[in-house]
Amino acid sequence: MRVKWAGNGNGECVGQLRTSPPPPVAQELHVWVLHTSAELRALRAGLHEALTGHPLLAGQSLDDIPERMVLVATELTTNAIKYGRPPTLIRLLRGDGEFILDVADHDLENIPELVDTRPVNAGGRGLALALALSLDVGWYATTTTKHVWASFRAR
Repeated sequence: MRVKWAGNGNGECVGQLRTSPPPPVAQELHVWVLHTSAELRALRAGLHEALTGHPLLAGQSLDDIPERMVLVATELTTNAIKYGRPPTLIRLLRGDGEFILDVADHDLENIPELVDTRPVNAGGRGLALALALSLDVGWYATTTTKHVWASFRAR
């Protein structure tokens, strides 16, 4: 099981993601650097193009895997921008039969937590969404950055 749930003293169940880097054989395909949430649209379009080789047209629907990846990238990046320290680095990696999104910020003091009892409209569901839509989710820290990653089946 990837998630450990415990009370946080405020009546909320808090889960911890497993700590591990993405697979070491993963090759970096693309990197985006964001400073604000206003740049999320460009990230979504760039990620779609990196995955499919085609620009995202207005009103165009995505295939299942790119759609999941764009949604998870948006959620993880929003968390990093909102709760971390800029800049936020988003890497698209390709491993053995999988794509990996690795989102990093520069806040080494706070670890990623899953909160289970907030009202649906109160936010804080990005990590739970990533767990639901991806194959695996984890986090790790380096000497300068904290990373949250999610993996997806490559076609």
